[in-house]
Amino acid sequence: MKNKHITILGVFVADTAFRADRMPKMGETLIGMDFKLGPGGKGSNQAVAVARLGAPVSFISKLGKDEFAKMALSTWESEGVTPRILEDKDSFTGAAFIYVDDKLGDNAIIVVPGAAQTITPDDMENYRKEIANSSIFMTQIETPLDASVKGLAIAKESGVITILNPAPAVPLTRDVLELCDYLTPNESEAEILTGMEVKNVNDAMEATEKLRSMGGNRIIITLGERGAFYNDGEISEHVPARSIGKVVETTGAGDSFCGAFAYALLNDMDPVNSTRFACTAASISVTRPGTAPAMPTLEEVKQHL
Repeated sequence: MKNKHITILGVFVADTAFRADRMPKMGETLIGMDFKLGPGGKGSNQAVAVARLGAPVSFISKLGKDEFAKMALSTWESEGVTPRILEDKDSFTGAAFIYVDDKLGDNAIIVVPGAAQTITPDDMENYRKEIANSSIFMTQIETPLDASVKGLAIAKESGVITILNPAPAVPLTRDVLELCDYLTPNESEAEILTGMEVKNVNDAMEATEKLRSMGGNRIIITLGERGAFYNDGEISEHVPARSIGKVVETTGAGDSFCGAFAYALLNDMDPVNSTRFACTAASISVTRPGTAPAMPTLEEVKQHL
């Protein structure tokens, strides 16, 4: 790898997390158990996950000029993430509603990306040098798809390893999938991409084969408490999750996985061991509330490997 550096394109949102026994029905009001306001957004969470593990990471996004933007900048400064930020004073910084099941820790989320929803391919062209000088470029689909694709294309042209976390999932064409060295959907995202239900490890194996036939290269489907399934056409392997403690909240688990996977690749682990490392990081993150605040350190991951 030419430079030991990860660049991530994505969204910052302020997470508003509500814990309750269940989701309210339309027109119903429930009394909840807890509320927290904190930093979130898939891309920002992934950048924090990388920084907590100790790797250099830059984060490309767009913010409004408001209190949530101040939260974002403060978070990145304290965590060691280098911001590459556009500012739109006429828009707002993103926010997310997160329902957390108080018993199981499972979640349902509504994201409003705000200013980050206006990132364009031209904006990505302005960050060409940043992307091209990286070892790894990672993005999701919380930013507009054409901007994410432009970032992946710049990275691919420059010989940079590309990772797409296709969340929230939308159908992707072959030319987009071929830009991704690694694709990391969860079960529901894999179903949207392939049209195949993914309810167990065998389903995941079949879905990875389908994604490869659609143009994907190395596919990792994350499976929650069952770990992850890796398939690159030569190696096809289930990597179990680790049982580390009581599950408190699963909201940031996928972001912890993606950040840790990118970190492991950066540090010359092979893809299967990178998947194992990432599963361990995600297993730690679910034992804590919140998203960015739940990301583990390198020492914590090593303790459980």
